[in-house]
Amino acid sequence: MNLFNSALGKNITFVRPAYFIISGFSGIPNIKYYYVFLCFVYIVSVLGNTVVMAVIYLDRNLRTPKYIAVFNLAFVDLLGSSALVPKLLDIFLFNHRYISYNDCLTFLFFCFTCLSMQVLNLVALSYDRLIAIMHPLHYQVKVTNRFMLSLISSFWVLAITADLVAVCLLTRLSFCRSVVINSYFCDHGQMYRLACNDNTPSYVLANILIALILWFPLSFILLSYVCIGYALSKVVTAQERYKAFKTCTAHLSLVAIYFIPLLITFTMSSRIHPNARIINLSLTSVFPPMLNPIIYVLQTQEIKVSVKKILKVRKESKMKVKKVNIK
Repeated sequence: MNLFNSALGKNITFVRPAYFIISGFSGIPNIKYYYVFLCFVYIVSVLGNTVVMAVIYLDRNLRTPKYIAVFNLAFVDLLGSSALVPKLLDIFLFNHRYISYNDCLTFLFFCFTCLSMQVLNLVALSYDRLIAIMHPLHYQVKVTNRFMLSLISSFWVLAITADLVAVCLLTRLSFCRSVVINSYFCDHGQMYRLACNDNTPSYVLANILIALILWFPLSFILLSYVCIGYALSKVVTAQERYKAFKTCTAHLSLVAIYFIPLLITFTMSSRIHPNARIINLSLTSVFPPMLNPIIYVLQTQEIKVSVKKILKVRKESKMKVKKVNIK
């Protein structure tokens, strides 16, 4: 083994398996009921996010910086759910646990890029609310459509670049010990730990990505709401404070749904059963994309008004068609 590792250190050869085995949900009783639940979650996610994207696209009044970020979040949720859930069901429901080496890396790239963009999108929405409440008179100057598009584009570049580097580093690893990934998808952390040569670059990058994609965004969001709370404390009337804070409730709900399960899992990982940890993380991946459109439709007045307007126009057009046919 020492001779093998020394050879790897000289970049002479790499052991790349033909396939990996995903073993995440094996051994969990009545797990097929969970797969049925995942099917329901996926259908609701696709329908909900498609509706949100369609409403924002059809209503010109919603083509503002805030709703550009909401549109991107719905797009990322739709893309992430479609990348993860169908493949997850194929692996576990139909017992196709073998996944080829290249497919596994591709699966990892798309899942991690979408998960990263979900968090970074929350940062964009947080910045939008921060400027809207702290500098309302300068909001239209500081947060323009062009600025929001540039911000979201830079986040996409960051997420894609970081995840491409992660995948490239995995291709420099040799998997001569085991090909069994104890997760519900091709998890980066589970994969580099299987390597039998030096996985330090992947380990370092994993810690950098956790800070970049989890802790820094969460810190920025919390700090922004401290500033928002301070700004609202200076507002004279309680009614104005409530009206301003109400514009943040949808975003705060999304932050809580995404970060609280992750923080519980990471802070209590030593006390959580591995199966419970896998189910919790899988729910964290599939639940927010389902709830995000529901939260924005129910808690955002502009979208509710737009949905009613679109439905009213459609109903009126149908009535006109019926009248023409009768004549």
